[in-house]
Amino acid sequence: MVSIVYSDEFLQHDTGYYHPENSGRLQAITTALRSVSWADQLEWRLPTAVDAQGTRLTDALYAVHPPRYVAAVKALAHRGGGHIDPDTPVSPRSYDVALLAVSAWLDGVDRVLEANAPTFVIARPPGHHALPELGMGFCIFANAAIAALYALRQPGVERVAILDWDVHHGNGTQAIVETNPSILFCSLHEFPQYPGTGATDEQGAHNNVINVPMSSGSTLKEYRPIFEDKIVPTLKRFQPDVLIVSAGYDANNDDPLAGICLQPQDYGVLTDYCLSVTRRIVFGLEGGYHFNALAQSVAATIERCL
Repeated sequence: MVSIVYSDEFLQHDTGYYHPENSGRLQAITTALRSVSWADQLEWRLPTAVDAQGTRLTDALYAVHPPRYVAAVKALAHRGGGHIDPDTPVSPRSYDVALLAVSAWLDGVDRVLEANAPTFVIARPPGHHALPELGMGFCIFANAAIAALYALRQPGVERVAILDWDVHHGNGTQAIVETNPSILFCSLHEFPQYPGTGATDEQGAHNNVINVPMSSGSTLKEYRPIFEDKIVPTLKRFQPDVLIVSAGYDANNDDPLAGICLQPQDYGVLTDYCLSVTRRIVFGLEGGYHFNALAQSVAATIERCL
C-alpha cells in the first residue's frame, strides 16, 4: 500500500482560468489514480484539518516564514485576493488552502515515519520557490523546507535529504536549508531557466547543496549517469533518515513551461533510484502543467513504490 494525502480543498486555490498552476492539475492526477489497475493498493488520507493542528502547524510554519509574512498573505486573501508577485495569485481561499498544503506535507512526514514506506502528497499550491518573506513562482509557503525542518524535530531523525527533480531550481528550498548541516539539498533543473539560480558553485555553507544544471533537450539518457554517479552515491553517503522529493513533473517533453524531454515512464526510473537509498520517502507535488503527462508521471512514480 502507498498512502496518498489529498483533499478536494486543494482545488479551492483559484489562480484564474488561464494560469498554468490550476485545479485541473490535481483533478487529472486523482482521476488517473482512481482508474489504474492497482488502485486498490492506494490508501487515501485526508490531511489534518488546520483547526485541528494546535501549535504543530504554526510552529512548523514559523520555523521558516516570519509571522509578518504569514499575516500579510492572510490579509491579502481576506481582502479578496491579489498577487504576491506577477506569477503568484492569491484568491479568497488561498491562505487557508496553502496552510492545508503545509499540513498535508507534515502528515506525509508523519506517515512515512510510521509506516517506513513512501507517501505521496498531492497538494497545491506548490512551494519550492517560496522564500521566507516572499512567495514567488506560483508558491506561497515553502512546503518541502518546512517538512524537512519538521522531520528533524521527530524522534530518531537526525538527517533529512531533499531531492528536487522539478525542471525549475528550488531556490526557496535552497535558501532556507543551505545553512543547516543536517539537511542535504540536491536539485536537477534546466539551466538557464526560471528563477535563474542553481549554478554548480552554489554548494551551501556545509557543502550540503548539490546543483546539477541540465541542458535543454536532455532526456533520461542524460539523467541516468547523473543519478548513478552523483545523486545516489551522495544520498547514500549522507544516509538520510527521511528523503523528501520535491516532485515536479514539468521536465516532461510535453510540458509547456520548459525544455527538458523526459517521458512519463522515466519518472518510474528516477523513483527506483530514490528507493535504492531508502523507503522513507515523502513525495510532494511541485510543478507539472501538461495534465496528461503530469497524471501519467505521478502514476509511474507511485507504481514503483507498491
